[in-house]
Amino acid sequence: MSDTGNPYGGYGGAQMTAQASFGTAAPPQPGGLIKETTTQAFTKDVIEESRRQPVLVDFWAPWCGPCRQLTPVIEKVVNEAKGKVKLVKMNIDDHPAIAGQLGIQSIPAVIAFSNGRPVDGFMGALPESQVRQFIDKLGGPEGGADQAAEIAAVLEEAKGLYDEGDFDGAAQLYAAVMQADPENAAAVAGIANCMIALDQHERVRQILEGLPETLTKTPEIQAVATRLAQIEEARKLGDPVALEHQLSLDPDDHAARLKLAKIRNVEGRRDEAADHLLLIMKKDRTFDDDGARRQLLEFFDVWGFKDPATIQARRKLSALLFS
Repeated sequence: MSDTGNPYGGYGGAQMTAQASFGTAAPPQPGGLIKETTTQAFTKDVIEESRRQPVLVDFWAPWCGPCRQLTPVIEKVVNEAKGKVKLVKMNIDDHPAIAGQLGIQSIPAVIAFSNGRPVDGFMGALPESQVRQFIDKLGGPEGGADQAAEIAAVLEEAKGLYDEGDFDGAAQLYAAVMQADPENAAAVAGIANCMIALDQHERVRQILEGLPETLTKTPEIQAVATRLAQIEEARKLGDPVALEHQLSLDPDDHAARLKLAKIRNVEGRRDEAADHLLLIMKKDRTFDDDGARRQLLEFFDVWGFKDPATIQARRKLSALLFS
């Protein structure tokens, strides 16, 4: 795939296209977060809507001074929450029935609904800090947990597509995660790995160079950097056919075998790469100051703890070291 018009990257100037959304990834516009309701529309505007995200109902009246104090404060905080909650305003002079059913005896009264039922509330014109704390408590932790779970599921699906060789499909999902969480290390690393698989190595270098320090220090991004270095090194190691021929003449040429292991790794032939290194260890642990074992551990860091090649090679390594 060429570099033009692909979905990769949120860094390095690349265009990103997503096919999924999460929590606050694409919040409603501020104008859609606040509305007036009526007795007839209450079920739709509040009960049904609260099954999608929490809804605050502000019971007010035109003659109420504290209501006029609260209105700009609560509207500001709701808009700044960017979709964590919605605000529905109900004039109790025009529509007294709902307030009466809820036992509201003074206004302003704000009742929070979630999953179709009232879950919290407050009375009076609270200061902005307390209104913000109330909304954060209502829409933050629970909504954040839901979003985290959804992101984890999409990351798992993206990895499955990557393992199947669908690098474009995987990149679209990783890009969607980055829209919701731009500094998600797993998503950034996932897109970079898709680009590596499509030989877009220069763009990966640009991405790595443009990342904030908080990301470059994460294990996921460090693994990408190591993988890229391994690829660049493997290109300088010679012809794998020639190395195989050399090993057929001299199976104890550990230097040639180490080079071949590195080449097989970047080719994706991980089991073969590991077996070459394990054979060196079996024959001569002192070669290159135990370099075969150190190289195998570096492979593990890049492959990941759960990769089947890592699991199998670790078992063989344990059997070799402790036999």
